[in-house]
Amino acid sequence: ADVEGKIKKQSGGHGQYAVTQLRVSPAARGEGSEFVDSIVGGSIPRNYIPAVERGVTEAMAAGGLHGFPVVDVRVECYEGKYHSVDSSDMAFRNAAAHGLREALKEAGTLVLEPISRLTVTVPAGLQGDVLSDLSPRRGRIGNTSVLDDGRHSIVAMVPEAELTRYVLDLRSLTGGRGSYEVVHDHYDALPGPLVAKVTKTGPNGSRPAT
Repeated sequence: ADVEGKIKKQSGGHGQYAVTQLRVSPAARGEGSEFVDSIVGGSIPRNYIPAVERGVTEAMAAGGLHGFPVVDVRVECYEGKYHSVDSSDMAFRNAAAHGLREALKEAGTLVLEPISRLTVTVPAGLQGDVLSDLSPRRGRIGNTSVLDDGRHSIVAMVPEAELTRYVLDLRSLTGGRGSYEVVHDHYDALPGPLVAKVTKTGPNGSRPAT
């Protein structure tokens, strides 16, 4: 999205004036966010550029369209305007934050959810039950193997949200004879039908938007 963030207020004495032209684009997943200063010719004085970057950073941290922190975004400030009297750091911070919010509205966002690497170990004969249980949890099976003691090991990628009761469910499924390990692996896009449910129940810092 290519947007203009503008602050123009006059209420007696010094006013507030700042204009930032921002070009916002996605970065690669997990790459992190980047601010690029492409201002030439003094359209925004150099001493105000840190305020522009801070406004962008603060707007990302405050949350995107769905209320989650924004990640993996490239923001380029390439043009702007200032006033010799009414411009200030605060004006440029607010203008940049406003511009970023407008860009997110125009371009749209993805809600990401944390994906865990789940390793389940169960006695022979219970592998099928575990595999059947992982399917409705949106689990993606990576591999299965037979250990030296005859037990079966199952490795799968499963959304963290689907594992909140797994210790109890696995115990019930295997009669207490199964064990598991789980570690965070990566983030992935939350399916569209679930986005409304997540945003309806409220933001969770572990589910950023990109």
